[in-house]
Amino acid sequence: MEWVQIDEPILVLDLPTAWKNAFEAVYNRLQSSPVKILLATYFGGLGEHASFACRLPVAGLHIDLVRAPEQLTAVLDNFANHKVLSLGLIDGRNIWRTDLNAALSTISAARERFKGELWLAPSCSLLHVPIDLEHETALDPTIKSWLAFARQKLTELEVLRLALEEPAAAEPDLIVSANAVRSRRESTLIHNPAVQAELAKIDSSLTQRQNLFPVRREQQRAKLNLPSYPTTTIGSFPQTPEIRKARADFKRGLISEADYIKHMEHTIEFCVREQESLGLDVLVHGEAERNDMVEYFGEQLDGFLFTANGWVQSYGSRCVKPPIIYGDVSRPKPMTVRWSQYAQSLTDKPMKGMLTGPVTILNWSFVRDDQPRSTTAYQLALAIREEVNDLERAGIPIIQIDEAAFREGLPPRQSRWQGYLDWAVRAFRICSSGVKDSTQIHTHMCYSEFNDIIKSIADMDADVITIETSRSNMELLEAFIDFNYPNEIGPGVYDIHSPNVPTTDDMVALLKKAGERIAPDQLWVNPDCGLKTRQWQDVRISLANMIEAAKALRSVAV
Repeated sequence: MEWVQIDEPILVLDLPTAWKNAFEAVYNRLQSSPVKILLATYFGGLGEHASFACRLPVAGLHIDLVRAPEQLTAVLDNFANHKVLSLGLIDGRNIWRTDLNAALSTISAARERFKGELWLAPSCSLLHVPIDLEHETALDPTIKSWLAFARQKLTELEVLRLALEEPAAAEPDLIVSANAVRSRRESTLIHNPAVQAELAKIDSSLTQRQNLFPVRREQQRAKLNLPSYPTTTIGSFPQTPEIRKARADFKRGLISEADYIKHMEHTIEFCVREQESLGLDVLVHGEAERNDMVEYFGEQLDGFLFTANGWVQSYGSRCVKPPIIYGDVSRPKPMTVRWSQYAQSLTDKPMKGMLTGPVTILNWSFVRDDQPRSTTAYQLALAIREEVNDLERAGIPIIQIDEAAFREGLPPRQSRWQGYLDWAVRAFRICSSGVKDSTQIHTHMCYSEFNDIIKSIADMDADVITIETSRSNMELLEAFIDFNYPNEIGPGVYDIHSPNVPTTDDMVALLKKAGERIAPDQLWVNPDCGLKTRQWQDVRISLANMIEAAKALRSVAV
Protein backbone atom coordinates (compact mmCIF):
# COMPACT_ATOMS: atom_id res chain seq x y z
CA MET A 1 0.00 0.00 0.00
CA GLU A 2 1.52 3.31 -1.13
CA TRP A 3 -1.04 5.84 0.15
CA VAL A 4 -3.29 6.19 3.21
CA GLN A 5 -5.95 8.89 3.35
CA ILE A 6 -6.59 10.43 6.77
CA ASP A 7 -9.78 12.49 6.94
CA GLU A 8 -9.49 15.67 8.99
CA PRO A 9 -12.60 17.75 8.21
CA ILE A 10 -12.16 19.30 11.65
CA LEU A 11 -9.63 21.60 9.99
CA VAL A 12 -12.49 23.57 8.46
CA LEU A 13 -13.74 24.47 11.95
CA ASP A 14 -12.56 27.11 14.40
CA LEU A 15 -9.78 25.41 16.37
CA PRO A 16 -8.08 26.41 19.62
CA THR A 17 -4.29 26.68 19.59
CA ALA A 18 -3.90 23.53 21.71
CA TRP A 19 -5.65 21.47 19.03
CA LYS A 20 -3.40 22.85 16.30
CA ASN A 21 -0.37 22.01 18.41
CA ALA A 22 -1.70 18.47 18.77
CA PHE A 23 -2.00 18.21 14.98
CA GLU A 24 1.64 19.10 14.55
CA ALA A 25 2.76 16.62 17.19
CA VAL A 26 0.68 13.76 15.77
CA TYR A 27 1.66 14.28 12.13
CA ASN A 28 5.31 14.72 13.03
CA ARG A 29 5.15 11.23 14.49
CA LEU A 30 3.19 9.85 11.54
CA GLN A 31 5.75 11.03 8.99
CA SER A 32 8.00 8.15 10.03
CA SER A 33 5.47 5.76 8.48
CA PRO A 34 6.60 4.11 5.22
CA VAL A 35 3.28 4.97 3.51
CA LYS A 36 2.39 8.34 2.04
CA ILE A 37 -0.36 10.27 3.82
CA LEU A 38 -3.07 12.22 2.04
CA LEU A 39 -4.66 14.65 4.49
CA ALA A 40 -8.28 15.16 3.42
CA THR A 41 -10.34 18.20 4.42
CA TYR A 42 -13.89 18.88 3.29
CA PHE A 43 -17.31 20.43 4.08
CA GLY A 44 -15.72 23.89 4.14
CA GLY A 45 -12.58 25.92 3.69
CA LEU A 46 -9.34 25.86 5.64
CA GLY A 47 -9.50 29.61 6.21
CA GLU A 48 -6.83 30.74 8.65
CA HIS A 49 -5.64 27.12 8.90
CA ALA A 50 -4.51 27.08 5.25
CA SER A 51 -0.82 27.84 5.81
CA PHE A 52 -0.78 25.58 8.87
CA ALA A 53 -2.30 22.63 6.94
CA CYS A 54 0.04 23.17 4.02
CA ARG A 55 3.05 22.94 6.34
CA LEU A 56 2.05 19.64 7.94
CA PRO A 57 4.50 16.81 7.07
CA VAL A 58 2.19 14.89 4.74
CA ALA A 59 2.63 13.85 1.12
CA GLY A 60 -0.63 15.30 -0.09
CA LEU A 61 -3.57 17.55 0.80
CA HIS A 62 -7.19 17.35 -0.35
CA ILE A 63 -9.36 20.48 -0.32
CA ASP A 64 -13.07 20.97 -0.93
CA LEU A 65 -13.47 23.43 -3.80
CA VAL A 66 -17.25 22.93 -3.99
CA ARG A 67 -18.04 24.26 -0.52
CA ALA A 68 -15.11 26.69 -0.45
CA PRO A 69 -13.72 27.51 -3.93
CA GLU A 70 -12.11 30.67 -2.55
CA GLN A 71 -9.57 28.67 -0.52
CA LEU A 72 -7.60 27.62 -3.61
CA THR A 73 -5.64 30.89 -3.69
CA ALA A 74 -4.52 30.64 -0.06
CA VAL A 75 -3.53 26.99 -0.47
CA LEU A 76 -1.51 27.72 -3.61
CA ASP A 77 0.23 30.56 -1.78
CA ASN A 78 1.52 28.11 0.82
CA PHE A 79 1.69 24.67 -0.79
CA ALA A 80 4.98 23.01 -1.71
CA ASN A 81 5.42 21.78 -5.29
CA HIS A 82 6.84 18.44 -4.18
CA LYS A 83 3.50 17.43 -2.62
CA VAL A 84 0.26 16.19 -4.20
CA LEU A 85 -2.67 18.60 -4.26
CA SER A 86 -6.09 16.91 -4.54
CA LEU A 87 -8.80 19.18 -5.92
CA GLY A 88 -12.34 18.40 -4.72
CA LEU A 89 -14.26 19.49 -7.83
CA ILE A 90 -17.32 17.20 -7.90
CA ASP A 91 -20.00 17.82 -5.27
CA GLY A 92 -20.13 14.82 -2.94
CA ARG A 93 -23.05 16.22 -0.96
CA ASN A 94 -25.60 16.89 -3.71
CA ILE A 95 -26.95 15.19 -6.80
CA TRP A 96 -26.66 17.79 -9.57
CA ARG A 97 -24.41 17.37 -12.58
CA THR A 98 -21.18 19.30 -12.36
CA ASP A 99 -20.52 22.30 -14.55
CA LEU A 100 -17.45 20.67 -16.07
CA ASN A 101 -16.41 23.80 -17.93
CA ALA A 102 -16.22 25.66 -14.60
CA ALA A 103 -14.28 22.75 -13.11
CA LEU A 104 -11.81 22.89 -15.99
CA SER A 105 -11.31 26.60 -15.35
CA THR A 106 -10.48 25.82 -11.71
CA ILE A 107 -7.99 23.18 -12.78
CA SER A 108 -6.37 25.60 -15.23
CA ALA A 109 -6.01 28.22 -12.49
CA ALA A 110 -4.33 25.65 -10.26
CA ARG A 111 -1.96 24.47 -12.99
CA GLU A 112 -0.82 28.01 -13.72
CA ARG A 113 0.59 28.37 -10.21
CA PHE A 114 1.21 24.84 -8.99
CA LYS A 115 3.90 22.77 -10.68
CA GLY A 116 3.46 19.63 -8.61
CA GLU A 117 1.11 16.70 -9.08
CA LEU A 118 -2.63 17.46 -9.19
CA TRP A 119 -5.33 14.92 -8.39
CA LEU A 120 -8.98 15.31 -9.36
CA ALA A 121 -11.57 14.13 -6.85
CA PRO A 122 -15.05 14.57 -5.42
CA SER A 123 -15.31 17.21 -2.71
CA CYS A 124 -15.83 14.50 -0.08
CA SER A 125 -16.85 10.87 0.23
CA LEU A 126 -19.64 9.80 -2.13
CA LEU A 127 -21.50 7.96 0.64
CA HIS A 128 -23.67 11.08 0.93
CA VAL A 129 -25.27 10.52 -2.49
CA PRO A 130 -27.16 7.56 -4.03
CA ILE A 131 -25.19 4.99 -5.99
CA ASP A 132 -26.43 4.91 -9.57
CA LEU A 133 -28.84 7.13 -11.48
CA GLU A 134 -29.37 4.46 -14.16
CA HIS A 135 -31.69 2.55 -11.81
CA GLU A 136 -34.10 5.51 -11.77
CA THR A 137 -36.21 4.57 -14.77
CA ALA A 138 -39.33 6.49 -13.74
CA LEU A 139 -37.83 9.98 -13.46
CA ASP A 140 -38.77 12.74 -15.88
CA PRO A 141 -36.07 12.46 -18.60
CA THR A 142 -35.36 16.18 -18.61
CA ILE A 143 -34.88 16.39 -14.85
CA LYS A 144 -32.90 13.15 -14.89
CA SER A 145 -30.45 14.72 -17.33
CA TRP A 146 -29.59 17.28 -14.66
CA LEU A 147 -28.62 14.68 -12.05
CA ALA A 148 -25.50 12.72 -11.15
CA PHE A 149 -25.30 10.02 -8.49
CA ALA A 150 -22.05 8.40 -7.30
CA ARG A 151 -21.29 6.44 -10.49
CA GLN A 152 -22.11 9.42 -12.69
CA LYS A 153 -19.85 11.62 -10.58
CA LEU A 154 -16.98 9.20 -11.14
CA THR A 155 -17.70 9.44 -14.87
CA GLU A 156 -17.50 13.21 -14.58
CA LEU A 157 -14.04 12.87 -13.07
CA GLU A 158 -13.01 10.70 -15.99
CA VAL A 159 -14.36 13.28 -18.44
CA LEU A 160 -12.27 15.96 -16.70
CA ARG A 161 -9.20 13.74 -16.99
CA LEU A 162 -9.86 13.16 -20.67
CA ALA A 163 -10.41 16.87 -21.22
CA LEU A 164 -6.93 17.51 -19.87
CA GLU A 165 -5.17 14.58 -21.58
CA GLU A 166 -7.30 13.96 -24.69
CA PRO A 167 -9.42 17.08 -25.32
CA ALA A 168 -11.02 15.80 -28.53
CA ALA A 169 -12.41 12.71 -26.81
CA ALA A 170 -14.00 14.68 -23.97
CA GLU A 171 -15.49 17.62 -25.86
CA PRO A 172 -18.99 16.15 -26.54
CA ASP A 173 -19.50 15.30 -22.89
CA LEU A 174 -18.47 18.76 -21.82
CA ILE A 175 -20.94 20.36 -24.22
CA VAL A 176 -23.78 18.16 -22.93
CA SER A 177 -22.91 19.00 -19.33
CA ALA A 178 -22.75 22.73 -19.94
CA ASN A 179 -26.06 22.70 -21.79
CA ALA A 180 -27.67 20.68 -18.99
CA VAL A 181 -26.58 23.24 -16.42
CA ARG A 182 -27.99 26.08 -18.52
CA SER A 183 -31.29 24.30 -19.19
CA ARG A 184 -31.69 23.55 -15.50
CA ARG A 185 -31.73 27.26 -14.78
CA GLU A 186 -34.00 28.18 -17.67
CA SER A 187 -36.52 25.35 -17.72
CA THR A 188 -40.20 26.06 -17.06
CA LEU A 189 -40.14 22.87 -15.01
CA ILE A 190 -38.33 24.89 -12.35
CA HIS A 191 -39.86 28.34 -12.32
CA ASN A 192 -43.38 29.10 -11.06
CA PRO A 193 -44.39 32.76 -11.51
CA ALA A 194 -47.01 32.50 -8.75
CA VAL A 195 -44.38 31.36 -6.24
CA GLN A 196 -42.02 34.13 -7.33
CA ALA A 197 -44.80 36.67 -6.84
CA GLU A 198 -45.47 35.43 -3.29
CA LEU A 199 -41.77 35.59 -2.47
CA ALA A 200 -41.69 39.22 -3.54
CA LYS A 201 -44.46 40.01 -1.03
CA ILE A 202 -42.56 38.74 2.01
CA ASP A 203 -42.08 41.55 4.52
CA SER A 204 -42.12 42.02 8.28
CA SER A 205 -45.90 41.57 8.42
CA LEU A 206 -45.47 37.90 7.52
CA THR A 207 -42.96 37.27 10.31
CA GLN A 208 -44.77 38.75 13.31
CA ARG A 209 -47.58 37.33 15.43
CA GLN A 210 -50.37 39.80 16.23
CA ASN A 211 -49.15 40.31 19.79
CA LEU A 212 -46.19 39.42 21.99
CA PHE A 213 -46.11 36.13 23.87
CA PRO A 214 -47.49 37.38 27.24
CA VAL A 215 -50.68 38.52 25.49
CA ARG A 216 -50.91 35.32 23.44
CA ARG A 217 -50.36 33.14 26.51
CA GLU A 218 -53.37 34.59 28.31
CA GLN A 219 -55.61 33.96 25.31
CA GLN A 220 -54.26 30.44 24.84
CA ARG A 221 -54.67 29.53 28.49
CA ALA A 222 -58.25 30.77 28.48
CA LYS A 223 -59.03 28.78 25.34
CA LEU A 224 -57.22 25.53 26.19
CA ASN A 225 -57.87 25.45 29.96
CA LEU A 226 -54.91 23.14 30.61
CA PRO A 227 -53.60 22.20 34.07
CA SER A 228 -50.13 23.14 35.27
CA TYR A 229 -47.44 20.87 33.90
CA PRO A 230 -49.59 19.99 30.85
CA THR A 231 -48.80 16.62 29.29
CA THR A 232 -48.47 15.81 25.60
CA THR A 233 -46.42 13.72 23.19
CA ILE A 234 -44.22 14.80 20.30
CA GLY A 235 -46.55 13.50 17.60
CA SER A 236 -46.08 9.96 16.34
CA PHE A 237 -47.31 6.74 17.94
CA PRO A 238 -46.17 3.17 17.18
CA GLN A 239 -46.17 2.31 13.49
CA THR A 240 -47.37 -1.27 13.59
CA PRO A 241 -46.93 -3.81 10.77
CA GLU A 242 -50.65 -3.38 10.00
CA ILE A 243 -50.19 0.38 9.49
CA ARG A 244 -47.21 -0.11 7.19
CA LYS A 245 -49.02 -2.79 5.21
CA ALA A 246 -52.03 -0.53 4.64
CA ARG A 247 -49.82 2.27 3.35
CA ALA A 248 -47.87 -0.09 1.10
CA ASP A 249 -51.03 -1.74 -0.27
CA PHE A 250 -52.54 1.65 -1.08
CA LYS A 251 -49.36 2.81 -2.79
CA ARG A 252 -49.31 -0.34 -4.93
CA GLY A 253 -53.00 0.00 -5.80
CA LEU A 254 -53.98 -3.16 -3.93
CA ILE A 255 -56.65 -1.36 -1.90
CA SER A 256 -58.92 1.53 -2.82
CA GLU A 257 -58.59 5.05 -1.48
CA ALA A 258 -61.84 4.59 0.44
CA ASP A 259 -60.50 1.46 2.14
CA TYR A 260 -57.24 3.19 2.92
CA ILE A 261 -59.00 6.17 4.50
CA LYS A 262 -61.18 3.80 6.53
CA HIS A 263 -58.10 1.97 7.81
CA MET A 264 -56.33 5.23 8.74
CA GLU A 265 -59.40 6.60 10.50
CA HIS A 266 -59.75 3.38 12.48
CA THR A 267 -56.09 3.68 13.53
CA ILE A 268 -56.52 7.35 14.46
CA GLU A 269 -59.56 6.55 16.59
CA PHE A 270 -57.64 3.80 18.38
CA CYS A 271 -54.81 6.25 19.05
CA VAL A 272 -57.14 8.95 20.37
CA ARG A 273 -58.93 6.52 22.71
CA GLU A 274 -55.60 5.26 24.05
CA GLN A 275 -54.50 8.82 24.83
CA GLU A 276 -57.82 9.63 26.48
CA SER A 277 -57.60 6.49 28.59
CA LEU A 278 -54.09 7.42 29.70
CA GLY A 279 -55.19 10.93 30.62
CA LEU A 280 -52.96 13.04 28.37
CA ASP A 281 -53.91 16.72 28.26
CA VAL A 282 -53.06 17.52 24.62
CA LEU A 283 -53.60 14.76 22.07
CA VAL A 284 -52.19 13.99 18.63
CA HIS A 285 -53.60 11.90 15.79
CA GLY A 286 -50.57 9.57 15.76
CA GLU A 287 -49.27 10.09 12.19
CA ALA A 288 -50.23 6.61 10.99
CA GLU A 289 -50.45 7.89 7.39
CA ARG A 290 -46.84 9.14 7.33
CA ASN A 291 -43.87 7.25 5.97
CA ASP A 292 -41.21 9.82 6.92
CA MET A 293 -41.47 13.31 8.40
CA VAL A 294 -39.90 14.91 5.30
CA GLU A 295 -40.89 12.49 2.55
CA TYR A 296 -44.57 12.69 3.50
CA PHE A 297 -44.69 16.45 2.88
CA GLY A 298 -42.40 16.42 -0.13
CA GLU A 299 -44.72 13.96 -1.88
CA GLN A 300 -47.54 16.52 -1.62
CA LEU A 301 -45.59 19.66 -2.55
CA ASP A 302 -44.84 20.85 -6.07
CA GLY A 303 -41.16 21.28 -6.87
CA PHE A 304 -40.15 17.91 -5.36
CA LEU A 305 -39.32 14.56 -6.88
CA PHE A 306 -38.52 11.19 -5.35
CA THR A 307 -36.26 8.40 -6.46
CA ALA A 308 -37.02 4.69 -6.32
CA ASN A 309 -33.57 3.60 -5.15
CA GLY A 310 -31.83 6.77 -3.97
CA TRP A 311 -30.90 5.52 -0.52
CA VAL A 312 -28.09 7.10 1.48
CA GLN A 313 -26.70 6.31 4.91
CA SER A 314 -28.11 8.51 7.66
CA TYR A 315 -26.48 7.22 10.83
CA GLY A 316 -25.36 3.78 11.97
CA SER A 317 -27.20 1.24 9.86
CA ARG A 318 -30.12 3.58 9.16
CA CYS A 319 -30.65 4.72 5.58
CA VAL A 320 -32.99 7.36 4.19
CA LYS A 321 -34.17 8.30 0.72
CA PRO A 322 -34.02 12.12 0.64
CA PRO A 323 -36.37 13.99 -1.67
CA ILE A 324 -34.95 16.19 -4.40
CA ILE A 325 -36.06 19.83 -4.53
CA TYR A 326 -35.66 20.68 -8.20
CA GLY A 327 -37.98 23.68 -8.65
CA ASP A 328 -40.08 26.34 -7.01
CA VAL A 329 -42.01 24.91 -4.07
CA SER A 330 -45.74 25.32 -3.61
CA ARG A 331 -48.64 23.52 -1.93
CA PRO A 332 -51.37 22.48 -4.39
CA LYS A 333 -53.80 21.34 -1.66
CA PRO A 334 -54.02 20.67 2.11
CA MET A 335 -51.71 17.89 3.30
CA THR A 336 -52.71 17.02 6.88
CA VAL A 337 -56.00 18.76 7.58
CA ARG A 338 -58.21 15.71 6.87
CA TRP A 339 -56.49 13.57 9.51
CA SER A 340 -56.17 16.21 12.24
CA GLN A 341 -59.74 17.39 11.74
CA TYR A 342 -61.04 13.83 11.99
CA ALA A 343 -59.02 13.24 15.17
CA GLN A 344 -60.36 16.44 16.74
CA SER A 345 -63.92 15.35 15.96
CA LEU A 346 -63.42 12.31 18.20
CA THR A 347 -62.53 14.16 21.40
CA ASP A 348 -63.21 17.26 23.47
CA LYS A 349 -59.55 17.49 24.41
CA PRO A 350 -57.34 19.81 22.34
CA MET A 351 -55.80 18.14 19.31
CA LYS A 352 -52.33 19.14 18.10
CA GLY A 353 -51.74 19.35 14.35
CA MET A 354 -48.35 18.03 13.28
CA LEU A 355 -46.15 19.52 10.56
CA THR A 356 -42.49 19.40 9.55
CA GLY A 357 -40.89 22.81 9.38
CA PRO A 358 -39.26 24.44 6.35
CA VAL A 359 -35.69 24.35 7.67
CA THR A 360 -35.87 20.63 8.48
CA ILE A 361 -37.37 19.80 5.08
CA LEU A 362 -34.58 21.83 3.48
CA ASN A 363 -31.74 20.28 5.49
CA TRP A 364 -32.96 16.72 4.95
CA SER A 365 -33.42 17.04 1.18
CA PHE A 366 -31.17 17.36 -1.84
CA VAL A 367 -31.63 21.06 -2.55
CA ARG A 368 -31.49 22.86 -5.89
CA ASP A 369 -28.18 24.67 -6.38
CA ASP A 370 -29.25 27.46 -8.73
CA GLN A 371 -30.52 29.80 -6.02
CA PRO A 372 -29.61 30.54 -2.37
CA ARG A 373 -30.79 27.95 0.16
CA SER A 374 -32.55 30.77 1.99
CA THR A 375 -34.80 31.39 -1.03
CA THR A 376 -35.84 27.73 -1.11
CA ALA A 377 -36.45 27.88 2.66
CA TYR A 378 -38.80 30.84 2.20
CA GLN A 379 -40.71 28.98 -0.52
CA LEU A 380 -41.13 26.05 1.84
CA ALA A 381 -42.18 28.41 4.61
CA LEU A 382 -44.94 29.95 2.47
CA ALA A 383 -46.26 26.48 1.63
CA ILE A 384 -46.25 25.39 5.30
CA ARG A 385 -47.87 28.69 6.27
CA GLU A 386 -50.86 27.82 4.09
CA GLU A 387 -51.16 24.46 5.87
CA VAL A 388 -50.90 26.09 9.30
CA ASN A 389 -53.65 28.53 8.44
CA ASP A 390 -55.89 25.77 7.08
CA LEU A 391 -55.41 23.73 10.26
CA GLU A 392 -56.48 26.72 12.32
CA ARG A 393 -59.56 27.24 10.14
CA ALA A 394 -60.37 23.54 10.61
CA GLY A 395 -60.58 24.06 14.38
CA ILE A 396 -57.16 22.72 15.43
CA PRO A 397 -56.14 24.83 18.47
CA ILE A 398 -52.47 23.77 18.68
CA ILE A 399 -50.09 23.34 15.75
CA GLN A 400 -46.60 21.88 16.09
CA ILE A 401 -44.02 22.71 13.44
CA ASP A 402 -41.06 20.37 13.93
CA GLU A 403 -37.59 21.75 13.31
CA ALA A 404 -35.51 18.71 14.25
CA ALA A 405 -32.73 19.66 11.82
CA PHE A 406 -32.57 23.35 12.68
CA ARG A 407 -29.03 23.16 14.05
CA GLU A 408 -27.77 20.84 11.30
CA GLY A 409 -27.69 23.68 8.81
CA LEU A 410 -25.13 25.70 10.74
CA PRO A 411 -22.01 26.45 8.65
CA PRO A 412 -18.78 24.93 9.97
CA ARG A 413 -17.35 28.36 10.85
CA GLN A 414 -19.01 30.16 13.74
CA SER A 415 -18.36 33.49 12.03
CA ARG A 416 -20.95 32.47 9.43
CA TRP A 417 -23.58 31.17 11.83
CA GLN A 418 -25.54 34.36 12.17
CA GLY A 419 -26.30 34.62 8.47
CA TYR A 420 -27.80 31.12 8.49
CA LEU A 421 -29.66 31.67 11.77
CA ASP A 422 -31.18 34.92 10.49
CA TRP A 423 -32.85 33.32 7.48
CA ALA A 424 -33.68 30.04 9.27
CA VAL A 425 -35.50 31.91 12.05
CA ARG A 426 -37.23 34.09 9.47
CA ALA A 427 -38.42 31.03 7.55
CA PHE A 428 -39.91 29.54 10.72
CA ARG A 429 -41.65 32.78 11.59
CA ILE A 430 -43.09 33.08 8.08
CA CYS A 431 -44.82 29.72 8.39
CA SER A 432 -45.97 30.20 12.01
CA SER A 433 -47.09 33.83 12.20
CA GLY A 434 -50.33 33.79 10.23
CA VAL A 435 -52.54 32.47 13.04
CA LYS A 436 -54.56 34.17 15.76
CA ASP A 437 -53.06 34.84 19.17
CA SER A 438 -55.27 32.13 20.67
CA THR A 439 -53.76 29.42 18.42
CA GLN A 440 -50.76 27.89 20.13
CA ILE A 441 -47.66 27.23 18.04
CA HIS A 442 -45.27 24.48 19.16
CA THR A 443 -41.96 23.39 17.72
CA HIS A 444 -39.82 20.36 18.48
CA MET A 445 -36.06 19.99 18.29
CA CYS A 446 -34.49 16.67 19.18
CA TYR A 447 -30.96 15.62 20.10
CA SER A 448 -29.20 18.94 19.61
CA GLU A 449 -27.08 21.30 21.64
CA PHE A 450 -28.78 24.68 21.95
CA ASN A 451 -26.67 26.57 24.46
CA ASP A 452 -24.74 28.57 21.86
CA ILE A 453 -27.77 29.42 19.71
CA ILE A 454 -30.35 29.91 22.46
CA LYS A 455 -31.11 33.51 21.46
CA SER A 456 -32.02 32.39 17.94
CA ILE A 457 -34.21 29.63 19.37
CA ALA A 458 -36.03 32.27 21.41
CA ASP A 459 -36.29 34.50 18.32
CA MET A 460 -38.33 31.81 16.59
CA ASP A 461 -41.08 32.90 19.01
CA ALA A 462 -42.83 29.52 19.23
CA ASP A 463 -45.30 29.53 22.11
CA VAL A 464 -43.95 26.16 23.27
CA ILE A 465 -40.70 24.39 22.38
CA THR A 466 -40.12 20.73 23.21
CA ILE A 467 -36.56 19.43 23.30
CA GLU A 468 -34.57 16.32 24.21
CA THR A 469 -33.12 16.59 27.70
CA SER A 470 -33.44 13.20 29.42
CA ARG A 471 -30.25 11.73 27.94
CA SER A 472 -28.26 14.68 29.23
CA ASN A 473 -29.98 14.56 32.64
CA MET A 474 -31.30 18.07 31.91
CA GLU A 475 -27.78 19.40 31.26
CA LEU A 476 -29.02 20.92 27.99
CA LEU A 477 -31.02 23.32 30.12
CA GLU A 478 -27.85 24.99 31.39
CA ALA A 479 -28.40 27.62 28.71
CA PHE A 480 -31.54 28.73 30.55
CA ILE A 481 -29.60 29.70 33.68
CA ASP A 482 -28.06 32.77 32.07
CA PHE A 483 -30.73 33.31 29.41
CA ASN A 484 -34.23 34.28 30.46
CA TYR A 485 -36.22 32.18 28.00
CA PRO A 486 -39.51 34.03 27.52
CA ASN A 487 -41.91 31.35 26.29
CA GLU A 488 -42.88 27.86 27.45
CA ILE A 489 -40.77 24.73 27.16
CA GLY A 490 -41.21 20.97 27.37
CA PRO A 491 -37.92 19.35 28.38
CA GLY A 492 -38.17 15.68 27.44
CA VAL A 493 -38.40 13.44 30.49
CA TYR A 494 -37.78 10.05 28.96
CA ASP A 495 -35.57 8.72 26.18
CA ILE A 496 -37.77 7.12 23.55
CA HIS A 497 -34.76 5.51 21.86
CA SER A 498 -34.07 3.38 24.92
CA PRO A 499 -36.00 0.16 25.66
CA ASN A 500 -35.97 1.07 29.34
CA VAL A 501 -39.32 2.12 30.79
CA PRO A 502 -38.75 5.19 32.97
CA THR A 503 -40.26 5.26 36.46
CA THR A 504 -42.44 8.04 37.77
CA ASP A 505 -39.78 8.91 40.35
CA ASP A 506 -37.14 9.24 37.60
CA MET A 507 -39.30 11.70 35.69
CA VAL A 508 -40.27 13.66 38.80
CA ALA A 509 -36.57 14.09 39.57
CA LEU A 510 -35.89 15.36 36.05
CA LEU A 511 -38.78 17.80 36.16
CA LYS A 512 -37.65 19.14 39.54
CA LYS A 513 -34.20 19.66 38.06
CA ALA A 514 -35.77 21.47 35.11
CA GLY A 515 -37.72 23.62 37.57
CA GLU A 516 -34.43 24.90 38.98
CA ARG A 517 -33.70 26.54 35.62
CA ILE A 518 -37.14 27.33 34.22
CA ALA A 519 -40.17 28.71 36.05
CA PRO A 520 -42.64 25.89 36.77
CA ASP A 521 -45.49 27.75 35.06
CA GLN A 522 -43.45 27.60 31.81
CA LEU A 523 -42.95 23.81 31.91
CA TRP A 524 -44.65 21.14 29.82
CA VAL A 525 -44.24 17.39 30.32
CA ASN A 526 -43.46 15.22 27.30
CA PRO A 527 -41.15 12.50 25.90
CA ASP A 528 -37.90 13.40 24.15
CA CYS A 529 -39.17 12.57 20.69
CA GLY A 530 -41.89 10.78 18.71
CA LEU A 531 -42.98 7.24 19.62
CA LYS A 532 -43.01 5.84 16.08
CA THR A 533 -40.34 3.21 16.75
CA ARG A 534 -41.71 1.95 20.08
CA GLN A 535 -44.21 -0.79 20.92
CA TRP A 536 -47.61 -0.05 22.41
CA GLN A 537 -47.00 -2.14 25.53
CA ASP A 538 -43.97 0.00 26.44
CA VAL A 539 -45.61 3.26 25.38
CA ARG A 540 -48.61 2.76 27.63
CA ILE A 541 -46.51 2.16 30.73
CA SER A 542 -44.06 4.98 30.01
CA LEU A 543 -46.77 7.55 29.31
CA ALA A 544 -48.77 6.46 32.35
CA ASN A 545 -45.68 7.02 34.50
CA MET A 546 -45.08 10.39 32.82
CA ILE A 547 -48.64 11.50 33.57
CA GLU A 548 -48.27 10.43 37.19
CA ALA A 549 -45.09 12.50 37.40
CA ALA A 550 -46.99 15.58 36.20
CA LYS A 551 -49.76 14.94 38.74
CA ALA A 552 -47.19 14.59 41.53
CA LEU A 553 -45.75 18.00 40.71
CA ARG A 554 -49.21 19.56 40.49
CA SER A 555 -50.04 18.28 43.97
CA VAL A 556 -46.83 19.80 45.33
CA ALA A 557 -47.62 23.11 43.63
CA VAL A 558 -51.06 23.18 45.26
